[in-house]
Amino acid sequence: MSRASKLTLAATGLGTAGIVFFVHWSQEQERSAMHKGVERDVEKQRIRQERQAEFEMQRRLEEEYRKMQHVSPSAEASNSGGSNQSQGS
Repeated sequence: MSRASKLTLAATGLGTAGIVFFVHWSQEQERSAMHKGVERDVEKQRIRQERQAEFEMQRRLEEEYRKMQHVSPSAEASNSGGSNQSQGS
């Protein structure tokens, strides 16, 4: 085999190895980026669930407090509704 053909074969082999390495590296980078996206989504879902649970707890507490405390109607409701009832009494 001539020297030129040996150099061509070596260059082709090195080029092929470089391309294979680059493609493998690129796939690993993409896989890593996709995994980070999944991790962010899972974290967002966890935070959303925590906030929803806290909201539900606050709503239950509000219901309990409303049961324990007798809330009188607002001033507007007592003026419009109360004036009619006091006149009839």
